[in-house]
Amino acid sequence: MATPTFDQLLEAGCHFGHLKRKWNPAMAPYIFMERNGIHIIDLYKTAAKIDEAAKALKQIAKSGRKVLFVATKKQAKEAIANKAASVGMPFVIERWPGGMLTNFPTIRKAVKKMTTIDKMAKDGTFDNLSKREKLQITRQRAKLEKNLGSIADLSRLPSALFVVDVMKEHIAVAEANRLGIPVFGIVDTNSNPENVDFVIPANDDASKSIEVILDAVCGAMAEGLEERKVEKLDAAEEKEEGEAPKRRRVRRNEGAAKEAVAEAAPVVEEQAEVIAESAE
Repeated sequence: MATPTFDQLLEAGCHFGHLKRKWNPAMAPYIFMERNGIHIIDLYKTAAKIDEAAKALKQIAKSGRKVLFVATKKQAKEAIANKAASVGMPFVIERWPGGMLTNFPTIRKAVKKMTTIDKMAKDGTFDNLSKREKLQITRQRAKLEKNLGSIADLSRLPSALFVVDVMKEHIAVAEANRLGIPVFGIVDTNSNPENVDFVIPANDDASKSIEVILDAVCGAMAEGLEERKVEKLDAAEEKEEGEAPKRRRVRRNEGAAKEAVAEAAPVVEEQAEVIAESAE
């Protein structure tokens, strides 16, 4: 698990905060200094926090649970979509559907509607509809795909939320807080870190800054998934090895039974002859 170095974070511009007049005093512990009216983030603290978040996310991925990535701002959309998809995690990069976590069953119904439309297209029901109905359903399907396509495989509430810009995604953070879902977030100097369980103090406006942090956390999650695979294979092998002696015992018992039957056969035949003779 490779945590980005101080130089990598510096090169990506992770240290640039917001103007001093826009700052949130709760971010004071993560601010190194002020230069030309702009707050500079302490990158040593950023590196430590990335490492802490990466370790926690690795364990979540290793246990087979899901992390929902959320970023609807233009600079982060592409990076979130690519990185989350690379580790098989759901993501939201369009508008956050209100109540997505607190009213999860309704969101699942919308996803099921999308699946139903797909079935209609496959089983021929779609062909029996009028041109206008087809157009309406196709538009509905496209809208659902745009907003919910990336969470189609999310059958239950996620175990954690990873957010870029906690101010912009405040509704998502509030829903996660209400349900007790841990929040991981890239938090800039103008944001409130108090509602975030794993704070990563960094510039949340530069695409390079977002990418370098995502590389680290998603790399850790990929490691966790790989370790999960290895553990599953080991468990399967152990089970196979454990069943081997049992199979050998069964084969031995079957062999012994066959031998006993073979040994008893002449005796049985002799008794049968005696019974036949006495009957005559």
